Amino acid sequence: MTTTLPTETGLRARLARATRRLRRVPGTVTVAALLLLAVAVLVIVPVAPHAFDQDVLLGATPAGTPGHPLGTDSLGRDVLALTLAGARSAIVGPVVVALGSMLLGIVLGTLAGYRGGWIDAVVSRYVDLTLAMPALLLAIVVAGVVGGGYWITVLVLVVLFSPSDIRIVRGAVLQHAHRPYIESTRVLGLPAWRVMWRHLLPNVRPLVLTTMFLNVAYALVSMSGLTYLGLGASPSAADWGLQLSDGRDLLWTNPAASVVPGLAIILVATAVNLVGDHLSERLDRGEDA
Repeated sequence: MTTTLPTETGLRARLARATRRLRRVPGTVTVAALLLLAVAVLVIVPVAPHAFDQDVLLGATPAGTPGHPLGTDSLGRDVLALTLAGARSAIVGPVVVALGSMLLGIVLGTLAGYRGGWIDAVVSRYVDLTLAMPALLLAIVVAGVVGGGYWITVLVLVVLFSPSDIRIVRGAVLQHAHRPYIESTRVLGLPAWRVMWRHLLPNVRPLVLTTMFLNVAYALVSMSGLTYLGLGASPSAADWGLQLSDGRDLLWTNPAASVVPGLAIILVATAVNLVGDHLSERLDRGEDA
């Protein structure tokens, strides 16, 4: 009769649990996470330093041109290199928009939901007024009035995205504000700031995380659209929205000049949503357990 050592049994159990966790991760989420990791590398590391090299004499060429797998644009720039270099401009802005708008949402939404009174009234009226206006149209008007520019567009989108975040956080805080564990903190005399930041916010974390990921996807599409209209990135920058705009006249010469950055926008936005939904589900299960 053979006996199994406790340490061996414990190791096998841990390996089995890790394997089960990996198997529960959908394949689409794994692919999406790998795609986002690759995009993060493109944002951090300049992998296409010669993306702006022009060959005006060469001009626009179709995909498959020797030395240019995806062809060139009207200025003779390599489409593949330009797309890789454009990841930084296309991603950094939307991430800043998502972080900035959610920061405003957490601060104002938590204050409005927990404190109530005139604070809630003022914040709610601001939210109602802003949400009543079409956000993208308002962004176009504001960016056009102040002269456009990349970071101006980012700031405008932070302000326009924040009302929906404020409403979401406020609603989640209201659901928890009168539960027994929060009432007990009031009985104990804990300061309001501690109740809000130490007890309320951790319970709305899954919702905040999911909303932030959605905001990154929405901001990516919005900023690309504004850049397409000439209100975002500088004409001399590498940006997916700018590539879409520049490639309009090349659909018959080199369709990849527009198709490739368009696909990049769609794939990254989809990947962000998939990963955000999966993380939210994991956090929900962790809290319920």
